[in-house]
Amino acid sequence: MTRSDADVVVRLEKATRIYNPGENEVRAISDVDLDVRRGDYLALVGPSGSGKSTVLHTIGCLDRPDQGKVFVEGRDTSQLDANALSRVRNERVGFIFQSFNLIPVFTAYENIEFSLQILGGVSPSEMRDRVGEMLAVLGLEKQRDRRPNQLSGGQQQRVEIGRALVKRPAIILADEPTANLDRKTSEDIIGLMRRMNEEKQATFVFSTHDEHLMRHARRVVRLVDGRVVSDERTP
Repeated sequence: MTRSDADVVVRLEKATRIYNPGENEVRAISDVDLDVRRGDYLALVGPSGSGKSTVLHTIGCLDRPDQGKVFVEGRDTSQLDANALSRVRNERVGFIFQSFNLIPVFTAYENIEFSLQILGGVSPSEMRDRVGEMLAVLGLEKQRDRRPNQLSGGQQQRVEIGRALVKRPAIILADEPTANLDRKTSEDIIGLMRRMNEEKQATFVFSTHDEHLMRHARRVVRLVDGRVVSDERTP
């Protein structure tokens, strides 16, 4: 990686993903070139079927491209075996899911803590400090001992965000993070993510149909039929 590329967290080079190769093949994405830079707050937008989720999954190494390459912090992921790729996902990528994939028998504290337990290498005292700090940042200190079914949708999404951020990953990926939330809660979540971006320089990439979320993005990448048609930075 050259000096000018030092801030590139993830790079896609001519990434192409083909489903059902052969007569009925579907090109989910085609020849996608994309650099995600440290501190980006990037929205992937486009109509249904445009390839947003596939790009997101490719960035997060959940899906390997059939053609092209994916580099995570300069590492060519095509050279990594399944175990090494799993470590990259676990250590360097945070995921925020719209379905709130929280462990139902765990409290808010335990759901966030579990992310660090999976990560490994974090002492119990540091774990307590990091989870406590994250709960404070998320405004969930009073809800720390509540299980998911005792939390509102917005509070569950905050726990999901905390679970991703507490690992201090290189990049956080969110697939339609406001899709299941009402307008007021969506605005709160958008504000929280933007604050994490501004104050902690957290790098976010999210797919969205939410016009309000798009307006808050610092960079908007538009896809049509699996191809990038525009890439614009906003003030």
